[in-house]
Amino acid sequence: MRTLCIALSAAALLSGCAAPQQITSTERLTVIQGSSVLPPPNRGDLTASDRPALIGPLDTIQVDVFNVPDLSREMQVDASGRIAMPLVGTVDARGRTAEELSRTIEAALRTRGVRRPEVIVNIKSSVSQVVTVDGQVVEPGLYPVTNQMTLLRVVASARGLSEFARQDDVVVLRTVDGRRMAGLYNIAAIRRGAYDDPPVYANDIIIVGDSPQRRLFRDIVSVSPLIAAPLIALLQ
Repeated sequence: MRTLCIALSAAALLSGCAAPQQITSTERLTVIQGSSVLPPPNRGDLTASDRPALIGPLDTIQVDVFNVPDLSREMQVDASGRIAMPLVGTVDARGRTAEELSRTIEAALRTRGVRRPEVIVNIKSSVSQVVTVDGQVVEPGLYPVTNQMTLLRVVASARGLSEFARQDDVVVLRTVDGRRMAGLYNIAAIRRGAYDDPPVYANDIIIVGDSPQRRLFRDIVSVSPLIAAPLIALLQ
């Protein structure tokens, strides 16, 4: 009997030391092996709702023309992404950076005889660059995106996690090159410094807690919630 107990103990010890089960793809979810970061979207992905570095419809901008002060003004980009200025005419501002729009206005002024025009464009407020936060946060909703926005900062913008939120159950949905992708993150692990706080971009959808998107991971994640790294997948 003693020999049997020793054998069973040894077997249990060996099973406890076994390598964790490898996460594999399913018919609905393709795991991208060796990747722990959602790739950033390109400009085509951001056309409908750009980051603050890009001007979008209904954004408010400040245009300063230093050697022609009468042309300086605050204006709102129209719904089609255009602005109109004296001597300049109508300019397509959508999808341009503030610097690119400045150069476009300068070029238009030069054709109208303005010598060495110096134009500075600043985005004062943006309604086109937002991220959606849903699920178990205090205040779900749409929040503006800045160049420094990260997952933890977005959650903080939504007044933090609700009382019953699952920190190991945070999904970020993103479109990259026209493909829908998802990342499963553990906020507690990020706060511990287990991995970097991932950047967040306009058009991202962040869901804290149980959701249909989260359930897609249920069939392939057979280990305990993420500890050391996020899980990145391509949605079919």
